[in-house]
Amino acid sequence: MRLEEELGELLRTKSMTLAVAESCTGGLVSDMITNVPGSSMYFLAGLVTYSNDSKVDLLGVCRETLESYGAVSEQVVIEMARGVRKTTGADIGAAVTGIAGPDGGTEQKPVGLVYFAVDDGRAILADRAFLSGDRREVKRSSSQRLIEIIVKSLREQVVSGDPRPIGPY
Repeated sequence: MRLEEELGELLRTKSMTLAVAESCTGGLVSDMITNVPGSSMYFLAGLVTYSNDSKVDLLGVCRETLESYGAVSEQVVIEMARGVRKTTGADIGAAVTGIAGPDGGTEQKPVGLVYFAVDDGRAILADRAFLSGDRREVKRSSSQRLIEIIVKSLREQVVSGDPRPIGPY
């Protein structure tokens, strides 16, 4: 069973809905999820919030958070996940932001740095990865990784309220 199919099965079994906010993946996560027949039963929305203004306007990310930490940060991805969950009314909000390249990286935030978050209203899981490859490969790997994180969060039924890394898969 493909990971997207497992995600759908878990969401159906738990009678839960999902919405995602994407930045560096440009809608690829939503595409992967909606490739599964019947995904409209559990997938409410996918928002591509590529610009900082769209993160603020559509997701409610605080401008101060963006200015203090930058769009590619744990703080922003957590606000993105929380925002997409609240905006859509989904049970689970998930988000991804990063630097797909080939430009845009710095010494502190290199190309391939990607942050992920999942918010189920009770707990927030946050993670980051340094992914290699060209732009397309970083987007593909980031999308796959976010789906893995959502599946892991559904399997674990996390109940703590503090953001924390979720560990290896």
